[in-house]
Amino acid sequence: MNYPVWELTTFGGGFLIAFVAIVHVLVAHFAVGGGLYLIMLEKKAYKDDDAGLLDYVKKHSKFFLLVSMVFGGLTGVGIWWTIALLNPAATSSLIHIFVFGWAAEWVFFVTEIVALFIYFYTFGKMDRKNHIIIGWLYFFSAWMSLFLINGIIGFMLTPGGWIEDHNFWSGFFNPTMWPSLIFRTGISLTLCGVFGFITASFVKDANLRQKVMRTCSAWVGFPFILMILGGWWYFKAIPEPAITLILEKSPQVGDFLLLLAWVMPLLFIASMIMAIRLPNSFQRFFSFVIVAIALIYFGAFEFVREGGRHPYIIYDHMYANQVYTKDVPDIQKAGFLATAKWTENSDVSDQNLIAAGRDLFKFQCSACHSVDGILNDIKPLVKKYDSVFGMDSKLNGLGKLNQYMPHFMGTREERFALASYIVYSLNQVDDLNMGNPVVEAKELPVAIPAFDKEKDDYVLLAWNNLGMHCVSDSDPYWILLPPANDLYAQLVKRGDSPEIITEGVEITYQVEEGFEYPEKQVRFWEFADKLLGKDLAPGVGVSGLKVAGKMALAEDHRAFTAAFVPVVPYPADGSYNPYPIFTITAKDKETGKILMTTKTVAPTSTEMGCKNCHDGGWRVDGVAGFSDETSLDVLVAHDKNSGTNLVERAKNGEPMLCQSCHADPVLGTKGNPELLNFPAAIHGWHANFLTDREGMQACAACHPSRPDGPTQCFRSHHSEFMDCTNCHGTMEDHSLSLLKHELDAGKKGAARLMENLQPRVVETVAEINPRLPWLNEPDCLNCHEEFEMGNTTDAFNTWTENAEGLYRNRHDQMEAMMCEACHGSTHAVYPATLNKFGTNRDSIQPLQYQGNNRPIGNDCTVCHTVQPEFEGHHPNSLRL
Repeated sequence: MNYPVWELTTFGGGFLIAFVAIVHVLVAHFAVGGGLYLIMLEKKAYKDDDAGLLDYVKKHSKFFLLVSMVFGGLTGVGIWWTIALLNPAATSSLIHIFVFGWAAEWVFFVTEIVALFIYFYTFGKMDRKNHIIIGWLYFFSAWMSLFLINGIIGFMLTPGGWIEDHNFWSGFFNPTMWPSLIFRTGISLTLCGVFGFITASFVKDANLRQKVMRTCSAWVGFPFILMILGGWWYFKAIPEPAITLILEKSPQVGDFLLLLAWVMPLLFIASMIMAIRLPNSFQRFFSFVIVAIALIYFGAFEFVREGGRHPYIIYDHMYANQVYTKDVPDIQKAGFLATAKWTENSDVSDQNLIAAGRDLFKFQCSACHSVDGILNDIKPLVKKYDSVFGMDSKLNGLGKLNQYMPHFMGTREERFALASYIVYSLNQVDDLNMGNPVVEAKELPVAIPAFDKEKDDYVLLAWNNLGMHCVSDSDPYWILLPPANDLYAQLVKRGDSPEIITEGVEITYQVEEGFEYPEKQVRFWEFADKLLGKDLAPGVGVSGLKVAGKMALAEDHRAFTAAFVPVVPYPADGSYNPYPIFTITAKDKETGKILMTTKTVAPTSTEMGCKNCHDGGWRVDGVAGFSDETSLDVLVAHDKNSGTNLVERAKNGEPMLCQSCHADPVLGTKGNPELLNFPAAIHGWHANFLTDREGMQACAACHPSRPDGPTQCFRSHHSEFMDCTNCHGTMEDHSLSLLKHELDAGKKGAARLMENLQPRVVETVAEINPRLPWLNEPDCLNCHEEFEMGNTTDAFNTWTENAEGLYRNRHDQMEAMMCEACHGSTHAVYPATLNKFGTNRDSIQPLQYQGNNRPIGNDCTVCHTVQPEFEGHHPNSLRL
């Protein structure tokens, strides 16, 4: 950031450095071992008095001079030129840290040049002994160059004690210096044989040619011992985070490691083949093939080595984008643009948003990513992001769970600017709503059932227990929630002392017209046997119920229930309606007489925002549902980050239920006991990408609660002055409460997800109380002490002890009426008028029995034929 950026596009992203470096380093290693090869063959020619072999050595020395000194010299200048222009900060650091090391290397390099020229031009003219001495001088100088440069290159991956003491020797004799030296020495000697095949293939004498070929095969084969021993030691000396990245976290580095594992024995076998007497035309062709194999091998090794030090270019000292680690706190505070010296913009405004983003891309991304380039092209990596929110979230999560890339460095405004540049300029998205259209309210008609206080003897109350059930209609790939909605009902016989009726009656439910055939709208039933291990008939839910049927008595609640009713938010006309209405009817079992009829909404939504970050768009009506692209990309991400094979399984017709691996109390799945439970895993992971969001922005990114969207999870009157975070905490706090429970249970994955999360509602992580999802939830009485109006709106961090304490399972103080029967569903307690599909849709029963949308009991004579004088249900109940 303290140097200007040489902005490349097609040849950016490290391609130019990689191309020049791999070729140069291959030749440079040949230049080291090649000297010993010349000496040993020259000595053998003298010993055996073999004029033909001596002539070969002389000719090979010319080839060696041209390749190592002329071509190698050009590529050497090229590598210094490219690193100085593309990575000036790292180049400057290495020069300043090892200035005397570089000076010594240049002395040996000059000695190499002089010795090799003398060796070549005096071949056959100088006496044998002195000529051999010149050869040894060359080899010693070349190996010393390798010795010195190896220590400096090793420092970039393993700086060792230098990070603490900044001592030259601590940095030079770093943990990988000796194993790398052995490994590279082995490579240098192997390359003698590899390049020797080329010159040998041009020897006309067949017997001599075969003799040299076998010699070259031996030079390739024996140094493999050094390569294997040095490689094993080198691997053991690499820091654990780098090993984890190479083996697990970076598929790109893993691919090169796999290539390395295949090419190394291939190089050995191919070289051994050359020891066999073969036609000269084949040998000549195959010798160049072996050089190409060696180049691939070298390239794979260098990519693994370079990739292993990510996100740094000098491990723990300088990031890949040339920012010193010590400078990051100041940059995060003051901003990247304000502290960089060569940017066109020093801050972010509405007027320069895209231009500032381009500056940030140049300085923070272009060191590793090209634009429409050959290597690490940024466009395929970000093409799925059609929303600035999604791209911003991705940038927010960099360097947290996968350390292959650095953290974004700068302010939130700068991060948003970079995200905007990528989405609007690179991806050329022109949809300012980002695929999420603004949905206007529409008042769908609801016929309120009749009730006559003077004539009717019964009150029938019915409700949905959560206020919103979500369905992931990504069935061919995976699901986290099947079509399943829980309906409850209580029948009250009116009187001086009202009575709850649980015997001699039949309670039925029936979905409204248009929603009768959910199996025609989603593919859940096609894959139910694979997802849940149940062969369900079309339209039959996981509990055996359909969207019409009889409710069963739940004696512990003195209520009737229909569990897991498979309603979906798609009417037959192809539109989206997340608030289908059910008609609930109570009949006398013996006579069949209808005692009372009511209606209730069964909120169910597929408007889960995975598409905001995971490719694809909405599947239904442009506002909801999982597209195939979104569903598949979720699995791609899971496979990449967790090493699973879910994409392959889905393509083979084996979709997964998420909770089959991750336990979940709401579905009653046990999962893998070593893995985080599902809510902890999904919230903990995504929290790392959704930190520092305002209000309920993080919640609405995934849950169906987008203010301008069609579905509203939170429709209660509370939503006029509260949002999700008042009860559940911010995304960080919410996730930490779930993860702390798993941490206490010994789940090793919890600590990793918690590492980069800081609570916002409380001061420290220690203050957050752990909880089990769906069982330990905020309590209404946290705010409504003694059932008063309440002096606070913050319910976070005080949880119910168990399922019995949940609002949806609780009863009044007489253990008679369930709380939701009178107050409405969780997240939609009366008055609940914030429903875009109709202000009355969530308040049918208050309107039916009282003529207003307030809680049942606002008029006690709904159930009591005589006005009660005592508060039987709960304190302050008469105040309603």
